[in-house]
Amino acid sequence: MKNSILVLVEHFQGAVADITYEMLGAGRKIADSLNVPLHAVVLGKGLNEFYSRFGIADSIVTVEDDRLNMAAPGMTADVIKNIFLLKEASYIFLGGTNITSGVGPSLSARLSLPLVNFCKNLRIEEGKLVVTSQLFGGKILSDTILSDGKGIISVYPGSFPAENGKVVKTPVIEDTTMPALQYKSSFIKFIEPEPGDVDITKENILISVGRGIETSDNIGIAEDLMEVIGGAIAASRPVIDQGWLPLSRQVGKSGMIVKPKLYFALGISGAPEHVEGMKDSELIIAINKDSTAPIFNIAHYGICADLQDIIPLLTDKLKLKK
Repeated sequence: MKNSILVLVEHFQGAVADITYEMLGAGRKIADSLNVPLHAVVLGKGLNEFYSRFGIADSIVTVEDDRLNMAAPGMTADVIKNIFLLKEASYIFLGGTNITSGVGPSLSARLSLPLVNFCKNLRIEEGKLVVTSQLFGGKILSDTILSDGKGIISVYPGSFPAENGKVVKTPVIEDTTMPALQYKSSFIKFIEPEPGDVDITKENILISVGRGIETSDNIGIAEDLMEVIGGAIAASRPVIDQGWLPLSRQVGKSGMIVKPKLYFALGISGAPEHVEGMKDSELIIAINKDSTAPIFNIAHYGICADLQDIIPLLTDKLKLKK
């Protein structure tokens, strides 16, 4: 099975992350273009119920070891290295997330292969894999050609449709035994932090404020609107940096990725870092005094006006409507 493609299944606390299905869908397309098999790699225990959802892969390579459920990057990289060599793979896809961020560099050093980060797109040109990476918060897109036909690819979350990777069919399961793993550190247990604030990733309506709100006192305007339509208050980074709202309310690349049914962008310019965190919202309504603000490029509806004039008026109209 030379030149196969591996996808590392990302999971946490017994749940499979959407990035897994993104990578499986993208990996299937590349595997078909190169006429090579696609393997889903599952490290750890307790994921058997998900195997039937990985039907887009030709096989599932498993290493059932409790220590791999939340292993250190070095341990994970060692296991993947053995699988990579065993399957004579060409490429492995990893999620560009906090869970696997340290695995890519460790694996790159162990296999002496290039690591391409922040992957947003993949294509085959003249038999070579071309990886498009997003740099500087989306300001630059860079193409990397893996001319030797081998490499490690870290996929940026949200880059590919997760639905494309969900196929209900149980592939062939290959149980793999690894050599004894000896490490100085190991995971003992996960301590869930005390819930301290609303989880904006689970809200259907978000009223997000940006620098254009001007002062912390003006956040009350957004809160008045929230009292009428529901949802939660969120913010762009400048508002968080000022200390006007807690970090848990930050939307963007360095904050939370949200996909509400309705997203109000109030006084938000639409920097790439912020857009990355909310661009998949079902309905985006932007209000900004600057007619050239980039947020209008992705908004479904936009109002070029002072939000301090518009929001109280909108709130009053909605109260009457109710």
